[in-house]
Amino acid sequence: QVQLVESGGGLVQAGGSLRLSCAVSGSSLSIGAMGWYRQAPGNERELVATITSSRSTNYADSVKGRFTISRDNAKNTVYLQMNSLGPEDTAVYYCNANVRGYYITTYWGRGTQVTVSS
Repeated sequence: QVQLVESGGGLVQAGGSLRLSCAVSGSSLSIGAMGWYRQAPGNERELVATITSSRSTNYADSVKGRFTISRDNAKNTVYLQMNSLGPEDTAVYYCNANVRGYYITTYWGRGTQVTVSS
């Protein structure tokens, strides 16, 4: 069974930084692209950043230059370094991972709350 567990969320003041981690567990994993998404109250879930297995990255315009996605393939872990946080970044952050098997299946974590106070 594949599980994704996020950590690193919390409360931070505007201008501060947080680093989110998402560890993927399971047997004989072959992980493709991984990503971070977020959902603020009353809003739809939106893409924050993605990273392929070869570490090609993609960012939402709203976070470019402030957030950095990275991954450690040996640890099956994806990270999101968030700098210059603002109240607009307040949301539940979810990670996902595309796991290769007979099919490619997308798995999601349960989310971690990030709250930025002004």
